[in-house]
Amino acid sequence: MPGPAVACVPGRIRDRPWPERTPAPFTSPTGAGFGFATRLMWTTYIVFATVELGLDPLQLVLLGTVLETTYLLLEIPTGVLADTVSRRLSVVLGVLGSGIAFLILGLSSGFAGAVLSQVLWGLFATLESGADVAWLADEVGEEEAQRLYVVSDQVWHVAAIAGTVAGVGLAIVAGARVPVIVGAVVIVLLGVWMAFAMPERGFTKPERAEGTKRTGQFMRTFRGGVAEVRRHHVLGLILVVALLYGMASEGWDRLSDLKVVTGVGLDPAGGTRTFLALGVLELVTILLGLGLLTYVKRKVHLHGHAHIARILSVIDAAMFVAVIVFALTGNLVVALATSWIVGGLRSVREPIVTAWVNQGLDPATRATVNSMTTQVHAVGEASAGPVLGAIGNRSVPLALVVSGVLRLPALLLYRRAIRRGTVGTATPADEDLTLADDEATGPIEPGGDVVEP
Repeated sequence: MPGPAVACVPGRIRDRPWPERTPAPFTSPTGAGFGFATRLMWTTYIVFATVELGLDPLQLVLLGTVLETTYLLLEIPTGVLADTVSRRLSVVLGVLGSGIAFLILGLSSGFAGAVLSQVLWGLFATLESGADVAWLADEVGEEEAQRLYVVSDQVWHVAAIAGTVAGVGLAIVAGARVPVIVGAVVIVLLGVWMAFAMPERGFTKPERAEGTKRTGQFMRTFRGGVAEVRRHHVLGLILVVALLYGMASEGWDRLSDLKVVTGVGLDPAGGTRTFLALGVLELVTILLGLGLLTYVKRKVHLHGHAHIARILSVIDAAMFVAVIVFALTGNLVVALATSWIVGGLRSVREPIVTAWVNQGLDPATRATVNSMTTQVHAVGEASAGPVLGAIGNRSVPLALVVSGVLRLPALLLYRRAIRRGTVGTATPADEDLTLADDEATGPIEPGGDVVEP
């Protein structure tokens, strides 16, 4: 499910000259603002959706299908726009529009209004998706960007803790609708701030030959992105992994919280106990994700396709086991524990996949290729969503089991990726997975540099 957070916005971009119109470096307020606002909205969202909007499991998943179908139709065109016109403009419009879409969702009274909000969210999220990653790589360079993918997620997680607490408090005092509305307003204000504060000094607009129309330039950029994928077969494997992950994640995104509030003894209509349980679920997930991100940042380098594929195979195998146990348990403690494991692993997986996709890409088509990856993920979610929703109307645990099983084929693709070549200018890495300090040389920092103890 696409999110409004600009995943690549760093806690701090170091040692960069900034344009005179920018009053200060584009720092942690952006990532922190998204972390706060998104958790404010989504921690108690399942009660808002089922009680205030009256949605059943199929309708919950169909909202995701609408969202992902919009994503499917618009992701590549908006990525091409970012590569051709301006990545900064694309990101700012995406953030502002997403905030407006969430505001419509918060003010909705039924399924129709929620569908409209998902269409608008899908439209504006595609403007931001891919463009944010490409913007960061342009501004600080590919190697530094790989480190900042993890740093920015850390900033997001810290702010998300405050957002979770605020969301639960607002839900208890004023109901589950209020956190959605307040979070939407925060994102709109954040988009306004970005319009003034966000720099763009690394992007070079492609030259347009005399007499060439803008649409022709768009098509050349798109064809360049397709050629990039065809030229480097690991990118093709990455796209298939994204497809499978999208198929698997849709059921979890839409039904896991429903399982918590309906299948383990909580009141599905809300109430203080239910809101507190959802808050604890979210807080521990965030803290676990933050811990894993810190561990990866300090002790796991993200260079080399074979190396990253090994890391992702371990993460996805662990997620499969956790999802199956979560789906089959009727115990609240086990459900919370396995949900925490899945959430933490998903948090650490996202920046690792981002680093994998962006190794050695041609800067001229970077946003387009990132958009292709996100679009394929959307294909997976849109295609599996209605089926999982229909299963969920009969049995939510069964739908979650199917979601878990859909993750398994990706493990075979990781093995294949380990044996294949490179993407762009990246050098293949055949080193063993490094998850601990080397006593003789000290820890390995992202980028493979050894730090003396």
